[in-house]
Amino acid sequence: MALKNKPNQAMMGLRNDNSVDEFVQRYELILSSMSEGVYGLDTEGRATFVNPAAEQITGWTAGETIGHMIHGMHHHTKPDGSPYPQHECPIFKTAKTGVQHAIEYELFWRKDGTSFPVEYSSTPIYMNGDIVGAVVVFKDISERKQAEAKLQQAFHQVKVLTEKLEAENRYLKDEMEDELDLSSLIGGSSALKSVQVQIEQVAPTDASVLIQGESGTGKELIAHAIYQSSLRKKQPIVKVNCGAIPSNLVESELFGHEKGAFTGAIGRHIGRFELANGGTLFLDEVGELPLNVQVKLLRVLQEGEIERVGGTGTIPVDVRVIAATNRDLRVMVDEGQFRSDLYYRLNVFPLISPPLRDRKEDIPALIQFRLRKLEKQLGKSLLGVTPETMSQFMSYQWPGNIRELNNLLERAAIISATPWLEVSGLEPSYQRKGSVTSSVAKTLSCFSANMTMAEAERNHIVSVLDSVGWLIAGKGGAAEVLDLPPSTLRSKMKKLNIQRPL
Repeated sequence: MALKNKPNQAMMGLRNDNSVDEFVQRYELILSSMSEGVYGLDTEGRATFVNPAAEQITGWTAGETIGHMIHGMHHHTKPDGSPYPQHECPIFKTAKTGVQHAIEYELFWRKDGTSFPVEYSSTPIYMNGDIVGAVVVFKDISERKQAEAKLQQAFHQVKVLTEKLEAENRYLKDEMEDELDLSSLIGGSSALKSVQVQIEQVAPTDASVLIQGESGTGKELIAHAIYQSSLRKKQPIVKVNCGAIPSNLVESELFGHEKGAFTGAIGRHIGRFELANGGTLFLDEVGELPLNVQVKLLRVLQEGEIERVGGTGTIPVDVRVIAATNRDLRVMVDEGQFRSDLYYRLNVFPLISPPLRDRKEDIPALIQFRLRKLEKQLGKSLLGVTPETMSQFMSYQWPGNIRELNNLLERAAIISATPWLEVSGLEPSYQRKGSVTSSVAKTLSCFSANMTMAEAERNHIVSVLDSVGWLIAGKGGAAEVLDLPPSTLRSKMKKLNIQRPL
């Protein structure tokens, strides 16, 4: 008996006149001392030799193995769990064809029914030029596979953290380009002091907050003030403008998506909830969320877990939600446009952002604050506004609220040739025809006590359109004053049958 590439008999410690029995005895002694498992097979796949290491590794004794078809005992299943027919087995093929095989990963089965990963080689055995079987040398690689699995898990965690960090960097870069205007909380009016007291009350809790108020009153700043006074201030606050995201992408933006989840999903996307994990999520224009997304948002608030679009598992998240809207969500609930259960989930602590016309005593302080910023931006000396301008400001009704005031001051500062700004053309008799705020908030005025919210909203939009010469989009347009995407404003105009007068 000899291997195909005949071994050097001197290396085996044998003389040329050694008998076959002595050769076999010496050969088996060497194999028995190996730490790897060794099987000898005949051409039919029956075991002819089993070393002690193979017995120890598999639990099958030599007496139970020799003379039996060994493939069905320990090699009958592939790593994926599918059956492994003997005629496909590389070991059996070696014994039949003489082709050597080296396999880095398959499964062997123990006597007790458990399996373990192995790497093995199968080498043909020749005698007098004919194949008489094969010898199989195998090693249990369980520890190596466990180490590889831990390494892969570590790589996965690093990848997830890297993706999250990249997403956070992109988000923070966008936020830096959209710096908050702090002027909305400047002043000492009773209306503003009431808001500040409410901020102090709710900030230390994890309660959901629903901030309602007209466009331009500083709802986002109130959200940031709550965040800055909360226990989560060391964690991020993440903003989502629900009205600025296409309806077919809102779910992905909030909850993220997996690669291939839909056309164009070329990679995994971390959603805003994951970015805000441990911190605060600010949902601006929450009334614009589609109904199907409202259902999933409610589940997140109730269960504290999300599921990425195209994903198969849930991801726990710990997020405090602050929502804001300039729409009357109770009316939307009545009209079937907003889920009542989500409304009550968000409205744990309602907070009203007062319009500028209800806090006119804050106007002088607001002007000075804004002018200090404009001095740095424009490189001009700006001392204040003329008495005539201040008189107009104090009698004007401010349909665009603080945003309108800031825009007027900026335009005046740009064109002014003196440190004293002058603004003309404001109509003191201007009356705001309605407000798009919560019907629960009696502190905000309406045009008429018996007017529906839809009528109030229509009148409000018409009034703003009149004030900007019916310019919808662009700088100074109605969409900017109302803090709405132009597409949303056009949709509202169509729904409310608002047309420019001839």
